[in-house]
Order: sequence, then C-alpha cells, then structure tokens
Amino acid sequence: MLKVGDPVPEFAAETTDGKPISAALLRGRTFVVFFFPRAYTPGCVREAKAFRDAYPGLRARGVEVVGVSTDPHATQCAFSEWAGLSYPMIGDSSCALARAFGVLWPLFSVTKRATFVFDGAGIVRAAFHFEVAIDRHLSEVHRALGAMDLVAV
Repeated sequence: MLKVGDPVPEFAAETTDGKPISAALLRGRTFVVFFFPRAYTPGCVREAKAFRDAYPGLRARGVEVVGVSTDPHATQCAFSEWAGLSYPMIGDSSCALARAFGVLWPLFSVTKRATFVFDGAGIVRAAFHFEVAIDRHLSEVHRALGAMDLVAV
C-alpha cells in the first residue's frame, strides 16, 4: 500500500461520466482517491454516499474525489447513477489501479478499503486502511486536509 511521501502512480482511465482521468490531470490540485471492495454492498454504499454528501464542501476547498473498485466500468456507471454520485468513479476490472496503489487483496480480485490524500504535487499526504470502520475514511480525509492547510499557512 502506498505510504505517506510516495508519489501517485501513473495511471489513465475513463470515469463514470465518460471523461478521461489520469495522475497527470489530477496534479496541480489536492485530490482524494478512495478504494472500496464492491459496488452495491452495504458498506460500500455507505462510504460512497458519505463522500457524495461531503463532495460539495470538498470541491469548494479545491479538492477532487475519485472512487475506485474492481467492478466493471458498466457496473460502476450504474452504481454511480443509482447512488447519485457526482464525483468521478473508476471501474478497475483489470485491477491495474489496485495493484499500482498496493490495495489488491492477494487472493481475491477486490480492493482493500483504503483512502489516499494527495497534495498538488501528487505526493501522498495521508493514507489509511479501515475495513470495518468505514466512517473513519471521510473523517480522516477531513483531518488530513486540515493538517495540510495548517502546513500551508
């Protein structure tokens, strides 16, 4: 799993809104990438909707959010629409992103529940992995962003 100080792995993908996304396109702004095991499962729905509800406030601070699971692109698109998600989502059925970020379970083709906060240079400023404490992901994102704001002052 990526650690604080690591650079964002190079990647390129199509999001659920049909737009391209890549590490290069995200650099220059603070961004959050969260991985979740499977669309439509109760915990993943709760996490995705928590980020959905927080997204307007995060965007107001200049923060982009990207959600990723190993579901196929079509499933991720349907899940995004069903859950009313306004941030970009990526279906990583090839597991390429999960491997690059170090969050693929060794024996399964699903991701660990992990979240990364990157600064504008694409460097990990916070990384956490909570499988059961789902609500901690968003609270830790807010805490990390607050610490980054203090550093910038």
